[in-house]
Amino acid sequence: MAVRTGSQYKAGLADDRNVWVGNRKVDVATDPAFRGSVEGVAGYFDWQNRFAEECLVPDPETGKLMNASLIVPRNADDLARRHRCFERLSQYSYGMLGRTPDYVNVTLAGFVGRSDVFTKGRDATAADRLRKFYREVVEGDLAMTHTIIQPAIDRGVGETSGLNAELAARVVKRTSNGVVVSGAKVLATLGPFADELFVYPAGPLPPGTSPEYAICFSIPMNTKGLVTICRDHCGAEGSRRDRPFSSRFDEQDAYMIFDEVEVPYERLFIDCDIDMYNGLRRAGWAANVFQQTAIRAAVKLEFAYDMCVRMAKVMNADTRPEVAIVLGEIWSYAQLTRAAISAAEAGAHDNGNGAFFLDDRPVRAIRALMPNWMIRVNEIIKGLGSHNLLATASVEAFDDPAIGPLLERYMPGAKGISGRERAEVFRAAWDFAGSALGSRVELYERFYLGSQAKNFTREHMQTLQEGGFGRFDDFLKENGL
Repeated sequence: MAVRTGSQYKAGLADDRNVWVGNRKVDVATDPAFRGSVEGVAGYFDWQNRFAEECLVPDPETGKLMNASLIVPRNADDLARRHRCFERLSQYSYGMLGRTPDYVNVTLAGFVGRSDVFTKGRDATAADRLRKFYREVVEGDLAMTHTIIQPAIDRGVGETSGLNAELAARVVKRTSNGVVVSGAKVLATLGPFADELFVYPAGPLPPGTSPEYAICFSIPMNTKGLVTICRDHCGAEGSRRDRPFSSRFDEQDAYMIFDEVEVPYERLFIDCDIDMYNGLRRAGWAANVFQQTAIRAAVKLEFAYDMCVRMAKVMNADTRPEVAIVLGEIWSYAQLTRAAISAAEAGAHDNGNGAFFLDDRPVRAIRALMPNWMIRVNEIIKGLGSHNLLATASVEAFDDPAIGPLLERYMPGAKGISGRERAEVFRAAWDFAGSALGSRVELYERFYLGSQAKNFTREHMQTLQEGGFGRFDDFLKENGL
């Protein structure tokens, strides 16, 4: 099939997957509540075709087009080609979609680049299975989500201890065809709308963990026994003029239950091997995938800056000192993100096995800082918009001959800006930062790459292992101390 269109993507959703919202089992392909989100994901596939020159490249094996996020990077040109793709794909939602298919695509491509991690001694069975699955994704243009975190309901014990051991996904038995997995995983963003569920390590397992938790695999979303439990849907009915984000960009988040799910051996990439499991994320995962995450963040911050400038102009406040300060703050976050991307790409190198990944240090720093930046941007939007975010009429109301003229008279923008434009600006700002979807996206930004506390701790500990910067030792030596 190679590259799909939006209509082809939607046709693939009619597969009887087991998806629940509240107390309802829903048909993702036809449920009215999900209509906007399905159209939003379908729009992503049409977008990649619309901007094919930036988003698509020839498949090295078949010559057919594939999404550039599936490039297995071997040199700087490959990274530059991916960069252009990530930039354009992020512009589809201006960063409000965090789990577009290119996010997991780039993870899979990175694992293929480091397929040596999946080889044990002379046994390349797991690596061969992974490459075969990669070909399925390329040739089917599949939309993948991932679920990689153990539920860890009891925070007083380890993630595979006590109650948590009973809840975490693990191998419970074997058949002639594969392994049977029971338990749960979180958090499958895009879950109900994906084609495939990719399960891989979020990090090393705690010491003493039983091997049955050390698994990596991918299965179709309609696999028997796989249950998708969705949160309340944040998508909203209404036109794109009034709800430009929530009318189509609630990608959903799901708790995944594996109720005796049989995973075929050909889809099993790590089979109860703790050493292989613990080594996978250390083999350049961040250096590979953070190119996509940082570019999405940069596009989102630049959009937020432009939107806030427009808000200020509508109120004739763009030259006020206190407004200029916060606009400059958002600009600074965007520029620092771009600088980190440039530094990481400039320092890219062979990460092993011929995989050409970023220098991950600049983008790891961005990962740790970004949650605060995104929260701060939303605070600025709310403070800048003030009551305008609450007292703005529907854009569509301006079309009504009875109320439209009154709205134009009593709800205009400053300095000759029309009431309709004012409504468009503030409705977009509210949908971005204050709506149910805006609140959900803010929570997503806080945790989707790990909590800020864990990230700061991780970076410190890794730097200690690398010997730090050596500056203080140099100082002591220079001063004879």
